[in-house]
Amino acid sequence: MSRYVIGITGASGSIYGIRLIEELLSRNCEVLLTITDAGRQVIQHEVGWELGSDPTTIELNFKKHLKVKTATDRLHYFDVHNVGASIASGSVLTNGMIIVPCTMSAVSAIANGSSSDLLERAADVILKEGRQLIIVPREAPLSQIHLRNLLTLSQMGVHIVPPVTAFYFKPQSIEELVNYIVGRILDLLGIEHKLLHRWQG
Repeated sequence: MSRYVIGITGASGSIYGIRLIEELLSRNCEVLLTITDAGRQVIQHEVGWELGSDPTTIELNFKKHLKVKTATDRLHYFDVHNVGASIASGSVLTNGMIIVPCTMSAVSAIANGSSSDLLERAADVILKEGRQLIIVPREAPLSQIHLRNLLTLSQMGVHIVPPVTAFYFKPQSIEELVNYIVGRILDLLGIEHKLLHRWQG
């Protein structure tokens, strides 16, 4: 069973992270999830999910809202302030980490090795262990500072996946736009799917 750390920050686009989690769970993957305080606020505002504040309640409420009901036993939530959680250690084996969406603040902290919470520490661990890190940055326009930090991460082998959808398949819904980005992330993870329409020329 593949195991992935998922981080959701306070950038707009939490729906991408939620959809990715559903897809990973439906494919028998284990998900180790952490969400920043701002990330929970964005989820409530954009998706309408009230998750609560303590870790046990957050995990229960998150599972309750997911479309994939039969696989939620493979979802484990970690308080972003608990820097002693298992995902803060390289001895815990994972297949990689995806931060979706990712704020420029988190990008900066990770690029400069300045971990202040569990999400940033987990990303630091993924980098030092040479595992796959995928970041979905959500900001526009990008300043030179943002670009330098993203370049630093890219030079370390991090996949940078801005949520820029294609329109050649003539999407008819927000779900199709979200699925396109999630599909591209699954491509990088080497996970087969049918979420997007591939260009046929």
